[in-house]
Amino acid sequence: MKTSALNMTKLVAALLAAGAIGGASVSAINTLHTQASATVPAALVGSAPVSLPDFSQITERYGPAVVNISVSIRKASNAASEAQSDEASSGDVPNDPFFEFFRRFQQGQSTGRGEPSHPPTHGQGSGFIVSSDGIILTNGHVVHDAQEVIVKLTDRREFHAKVLGADPQTDIAVLKIDAKDLPVVVLAKTNAVKVGEWVLAIGSPFGFENSVTAGVVSAKGRSLPDESAVPFIQTDVAINPGNSGGPLFNAHGEVVGINSQIYSRSGGYQGVSFAIPIDIATRVQSQIVATGKVEHARLGVGVQDVNQAFANSFKLETPEGALVSMVEKGSPADKAGLLPGDVIREVDGQPIVSSGDLPAIIGMDAPGAKITLGIWRQGAAKELTARLGNAADKSTLTIGKSEADQQGKLGLALRPLQPDESKEVGVNSGMLVQQASGLAALAGVQAGDVLLSVNGTPVKSVVQVRALLAKSDKSVALLIMRGDSKIFVPINLG
Repeated sequence: MKTSALNMTKLVAALLAAGAIGGASVSAINTLHTQASATVPAALVGSAPVSLPDFSQITERYGPAVVNISVSIRKASNAASEAQSDEASSGDVPNDPFFEFFRRFQQGQSTGRGEPSHPPTHGQGSGFIVSSDGIILTNGHVVHDAQEVIVKLTDRREFHAKVLGADPQTDIAVLKIDAKDLPVVVLAKTNAVKVGEWVLAIGSPFGFENSVTAGVVSAKGRSLPDESAVPFIQTDVAINPGNSGGPLFNAHGEVVGINSQIYSRSGGYQGVSFAIPIDIATRVQSQIVATGKVEHARLGVGVQDVNQAFANSFKLETPEGALVSMVEKGSPADKAGLLPGDVIREVDGQPIVSSGDLPAIIGMDAPGAKITLGIWRQGAAKELTARLGNAADKSTLTIGKSEADQQGKLGLALRPLQPDESKEVGVNSGMLVQQASGLAALAGVQAGDVLLSVNGTPVKSVVQVRALLAKSDKSVALLIMRGDSKIFVPINLG
């Protein structure tokens, strides 16, 4: 009996996977599941019956609030932009992992590329109505540099839309059409989204209006290698050119995100899609509607992830937090007392697990807000208070012969910086790397780099470096400056 019951459960699962059982047969599925559960050990029986969301009801009710957006763009850089687009779509992808994050994937079509007159480029995207008087949310890149924006509803009506504003940092744009009593979507709270739950996308992939695709939430809080500071929702929903700016619904019919980006080697869907959380979009919307612009806060630090090697070096129990590699002079971080080598673990009680969590939290705060930072410094927890600045006022950080000693443990030949060298690079202390070999070279350290600190402690002499290395066990974290950049380099000593 146990074997037959297990076979019954496998049969139901197979039919569901193959799509052989439709939404109308959910009750039959539950009956089969109940019968099978009666003879299957409790450990093998799930706590909830087998069920599927009814996407048809969501589509019928909220599909009319999803719009198709057509844009006409005319600018001098059309030829260069189209050439880049052609390169991406040709399949000849450069050997660069960042290239595979295609940010702008609305459906585009050029006419007469390279002609001196630069004729308009036509593109398509998606959007959704959030207010019955004609307020529409979409992606900023869908309407970027658009001369004309046309919004088409599902009832075939078309409207000229006005771009009220767009925010490059979050890639959100707000449109307005002259209409009343329009259908609207219902917005959800993003923190209600759970990994593994069903989600539904409606949009215009390749210009096919009101197309529906579904999948699950793959992950939350993803940070991507671009200029944004958005904690993306990752899904496996099929998203393609033209879906950009469309809504992502949960199983209750609430919008939880705006479909924005894909990860692809071909330029088309390959199973990894990203959506902007709706709570971020609504904050941007409220500012744009009220003032026509968006203000973001800034702390003024450069951060990187804490891996296991860094955790060992800084005596952290877990490899979590945002490791401060750079502090801008005169910035809120500088005034608060943050130092390179600090690990930011909390902001106002919110945990910072990865470095991408920090800019996402700070960027959505208001300039002038006062925050409490929970940091880890020199093996101990500490709290600092900072008053955030305005990202629009961001300043550029200016980075402005004795006996060499061979550090056999790392493979570094070091000497202290001369006064004129320190003045030139804009630091008060540091060691010039004259030669790098062994472990240091394998980690990427090069001759000409400046070693600023070891495990967060600023260094001024070879003797000091030796002493710090002697205290290191499994790994060591070197703060290296190269040109205008600073970065922590982890080196495993074992």
